[in-house]
Amino acid sequence: MVHNNHTVVTEFLLLGFSVVKQARLALFLIIGIVYVVTISANVFIIIILSTEQRLHKPMYFFIGSLSFLEIWYTSVTVPRLLWALLTENDSISPAGCVTQFFLHFSFGATENFLLAIMAYDRYVAVCKPLRYLLIMNPDLCKRLLVASWVLGLAILAIPSIQMFNLSFCDHKEIDSYYCDFAPIIKLSCSNTMSIEKQFFVIVFVVVLGCFIIIIVSYICIIWTTVKLPSAGRRKTFSTCASHLVVVLLFYGTTMFMFMRPRAGDFLYMNKIISVIPSMVTPLLNPVIYTLRNQEVKEAMRKAAKKLTK
Repeated sequence: MVHNNHTVVTEFLLLGFSVVKQARLALFLIIGIVYVVTISANVFIIIILSTEQRLHKPMYFFIGSLSFLEIWYTSVTVPRLLWALLTENDSISPAGCVTQFFLHFSFGATENFLLAIMAYDRYVAVCKPLRYLLIMNPDLCKRLLVASWVLGLAILAIPSIQMFNLSFCDHKEIDSYYCDFAPIIKLSCSNTMSIEKQFFVIVFVVVLGCFIIIIVSYICIIWTTVKLPSAGRRKTFSTCASHLVVVLLFYGTTMFMFMRPRAGDFLYMNKIISVIPSMVTPLLNPVIYTLRNQEVKEAMRKAAKKLTK
């Protein structure tokens, strides 16, 4: 097909991690094991939090929701990567690529909103303990969760629709293991300045807005905690530490990757760093929340006893 003296691209090639054929199997096994463990760990967390009655609290409701989100977040990119490593079929249609972009970044936006909600939940628990269950009632928790998903999907809808209308000519190699924004834009022969600015504004507002909410929440938490007796301080910091570790890991990589005005900068570094939110964070989240939470560990011990009887 020829259009404006250019060959119109009907498929993209996801280069992934450029490795020799012999290394593909090893990489497939490593990533496959990580993926299976990630899915299993998050499903296990959801089951434990759903079945243990005393864990039916707002904090654990949001932890379970985060685990559910991580299952979908990692499943958008990793299975396609595994398939490419196993079959050496690196092709993906432009429509499939934009769909993957939409889902990946929508779930990423949803995680931003959810982490901000979890920070607010900890703020209410520490700073307004007597009104905690009244404020963070089940109805509000469900509304906040639904709002995070709806906003996450809606906010990426317009740039994704615009990307469907872009023209891709001549070049078709995407230097990434998934359909990232910058490599796709780099291949387009259309004027992408408008969509680049729009995407940057969306990322800036979502990431920075949610991060500010988290920072303000933790400033209030710290201010309240320092006034408590030492035993109370230890308990509060222990409760908030897991969420704070996840926040630092997620936002550290996200801000490095996307809080820049030009899409073409540091593409190779983006590919390496993007492994953290796509594969590492979904694996570490259940581990972090489990190992640092006595109530969850106790629920796991009870579940293990029931299985061994």
